Amino acid sequence: MIKFLDLKLINKRFEIEFKAKFDRFLNSGQYILGEEVLKFEKEFAAYCGTTYCVGVSSGLDALELIFEAYKVLELLKEGDEVIVPANTYIASVLAISNTKLIPVLVEPNPATFNIDVNNIEAAITKNTKAVLGVHLYGQLYEVDKLKAICKTNNLLLIEDAAQAQGATNEKGRKAGSVSNAAAFSFYPTKNLGALGDGGAVTTNNLELAETIYKLRNYGRSSTYENDIKGFNCRLDELQAAFLRVKLPCLDRDNLKRQELANSYLNKIKNPKIALPYFSGLADHVFHQFIIRCQTRDDLRAFLYQHGIETSIHYPIPTHKQGAYAEFEKQRHPITEKIHEDVLSLPMNPVLAPFEVEKIIDVINRY
Repeated sequence: MIKFLDLKLINKRFEIEFKAKFDRFLNSGQYILGEEVLKFEKEFAAYCGTTYCVGVSSGLDALELIFEAYKVLELLKEGDEVIVPANTYIASVLAISNTKLIPVLVEPNPATFNIDVNNIEAAITKNTKAVLGVHLYGQLYEVDKLKAICKTNNLLLIEDAAQAQGATNEKGRKAGSVSNAAAFSFYPTKNLGALGDGGAVTTNNLELAETIYKLRNYGRSSTYENDIKGFNCRLDELQAAFLRVKLPCLDRDNLKRQELANSYLNKIKNPKIALPYFSGLADHVFHQFIIRCQTRDDLRAFLYQHGIETSIHYPIPTHKQGAYAEFEKQRHPITEKIHEDVLSLPMNPVLAPFEVEKIIDVINRY
């Protein structure tokens, strides 16, 4: 069976370094916000091309802390509207509603799956204060166009870069550096994945970074001084150590993903299958490789019968989830259609060439 994702095999490559890191961690006696977190923050900021990085406990927490920090800085307030893609993982929307802001869902471009910038201005009202752009599946949204819209309308621009570590636009700017602030996830399945939960915020804004440093650690400025009402959202010291081992390999792994994507794109020849858009540049790091098929469930069963696991990202759109009953009457037909026929093929840097060829062969025989 070709697994959809073999995390054990992915991390086996780093076993010796992980064990050495654990031994140093165990013997350090510093288990919370120690040297590993500080060094990772510095290294990841340098990698993304930003001045600051704040390590936090998850990608969702990273997004929520950005919104909470902007509320502390009085650039956002409860009830403000935030435009967000309708076609995204629910975490993007949860971060908005959990911080008592109002999500405004906008349809995607069906070619890229990302937010359609042509639909954004129509969604702006007097209450709109920010746009949350999502680099879905590892592909950058239209960075310059979205930035221009936000500048014209005096809106904050925030990146959900959870799936796009290392994606780079034509100007050489990486995900995490093309907005006012960005949120990353290091969930184990991500291109840069920890061995547990983890996340980060990147920004060039000192005031925002300092506020998030406080918010992640009870709102305190020193051990027993709390300037603001905060949270316990710290990046784990051991996960930071593991991430430091994997970070130098991220670009190499992303290149492997792009090579695998090119194999799929060039060799899958089946009129029943719609392939994803890829410019051929580094703006897509293929966290997922998403195809579309009108008979998606039948195709998925066919692949499984031939020893190939797949996944669906995502079967139910946010506005159809029970958690968002208030969106029940909303209609986003492009998003709804995408969720009906998308299928994720195996995509990771440890896929063997013969496995890729088998996947292609089976799809072409469907």
